[in-house]
Amino acid sequence: MSDSLFEKLGGEGAVNAAVDIFYRKVLSDDTINHFFEGVDMEKQAAKQKNFMTMAFGGPNNYTGEDMRKGHAHLVERGLNDEHFDAVAGHLKSTLEELNVADELIGEVLAIVETTRNDVLGR
Repeated sequence: MSDSLFEKLGGEGAVNAAVDIFYRKVLSDDTINHFFEGVDMEKQAAKQKNFMTMAFGGPNNYTGEDMRKGHAHLVERGLNDEHFDAVAGHLKSTLEELNVADELIGEVLAIVETTRNDVLGR
């Protein structure tokens, strides 16, 4: 049996490190950080770690809402493709910073892209 993307990325430690770096980038980006005003970022990061772990084929401990419902309030506040692209870009640069192989970054971004329509409520 081949390793899951989660395992290829380095497992829990790698996902945790990536999410922490990723949110530092997101929160320093004035084009998208307003979507996180008033958000408990510790809780948000924990949810994101669980979601990414599940999405990349690791243990499923994700208990958050589905993407459409979880982001509906942000869509109402103007969340659009430009914002989605910025977030995906921060994830890509985080993985590059962590020296993740281009092939694996491509797999991650392909998974991220499958969430676009649900995140943007269409």
